[in-house]
Amino acid sequence: MNTLCELKFSSERATRIVVGSVAKDLRELLPEGRVITIVDAEVDAHHNLSESLPESILIPGGEENKNLELAEMLWKELVDSKADRDTFLLAVGGGVVMDLVGFVASTFMRGLRFGFVPTTLLGQIDAAIGGKCAVNLGGYKNMVGLFSPADFVLCDVGLLSTLPDREFRSGVAEMIKSAIVGDSELFELLENGDLATLKNDHDLLGRMMQMSVNVKCKVVAADPYEKGLRRVLNLGHTLAHAVESLTTEYTHGEAVAVGLVWAARLAAERGLLALEDAERVVRVVEKYGLPTSVQIAQEELLEAMTHDKKCDSEGVKIVLPEAIGKCGIYRL
Repeated sequence: MNTLCELKFSSERATRIVVGSVAKDLRELLPEGRVITIVDAEVDAHHNLSESLPESILIPGGEENKNLELAEMLWKELVDSKADRDTFLLAVGGGVVMDLVGFVASTFMRGLRFGFVPTTLLGQIDAAIGGKCAVNLGGYKNMVGLFSPADFVLCDVGLLSTLPDREFRSGVAEMIKSAIVGDSELFELLENGDLATLKNDHDLLGRMMQMSVNVKCKVVAADPYEKGLRRVLNLGHTLAHAVESLTTEYTHGEAVAVGLVWAARLAAERGLLALEDAERVVRVVEKYGLPTSVQIAQEELLEAMTHDKKCDSEGVKIVLPEAIGKCGIYRL
C-alpha cells in the first residue's frame, strides 16, 4: 500500500489517499467497530465486493440517483439498522456514490466518519478527493452539500479493468483538466499516449494518476474550503454542469471535455491563452474520443450557467487557462 498524500483540512480532519488493494489493504484502513458498506449495485455485479465487505447496502449508481430521495432512503436504512454515531460508512462505487454517501454520512446524526473505495478512474483521481460531497436538486448539479472529508480514499487500479471505454474516457477528461490546471508534463504524457496504452499499462496509468492527484491535493491543501485558489479546479465544469442540467446524453467526463474546449477557445479569443495551446487542448480531447461540442443552443447554455453555484450578484465566475499548467478566474 502506497500513500500518495495526506490531505489536511484542519488539525482534526485529514484524508489519507492511498494506492493499494481492496483485498489486501482495506482492513488496515478501517477503524475498529461497526462498518456499514454502501455499494453501487452495478459495481458489485462485476466484482462481488459485498460478499467480502462488512454489512452491505446496494444502491443504484448513475447521476440521476444522486438526489435527496435516495439520501432519505439511506438515512432510513441507517435508522432501521440501528446505526449510531460510532458507525463508520464505507462507500464503494463511482463518483456519484462517493458524493451521495459522503453527504449522507456527514448529515446523519450530525456526522459519521466515512471512507471511500472509488471504482472509476474519475472517482480515483477527482471525485473522491477533496472533501466536497453533495446531491443534485431540480436538475442542477451538487446544489445541496457541504465540505466533509473522508478518513481515507483507497484507489485500487485493479478495479478499473472492467470499466467500459466510455467510463474510462470520462476519467481521462478529468486527468486532462488536472494537467491544464497544474501540470504541463502530465499534459505532454496525455498528448503522447492513447486510450489503449493508458488502460493496459498499469505502471503508466499509476504514474499519471499520481500526477493528477498531486495537482488536486496541492490546490485543495492551499484552499480546502474553496474561498479562492481552489476554484481553478472547476475548469470546464461551469459549462459541463449547464450541459448536464439540459440533457442526459453525456457523461460527466464528456461534459467536462466540452467545457475544457470551450474554456480554451474563449481564453484564446480573449488573448489569455496562445492559440497554439488552445489547439493542443482540442487535439488531446479529440485524441481520447471525447466530444468537443454539444448540440444545445448557446442561449440555453448561458441561462443554465446562471444557476451554477459559482454565480454571484456580479455574474458567473469561470476558470480560463492562461497556459498549459496555469489557470485564472474570470467573469463570463
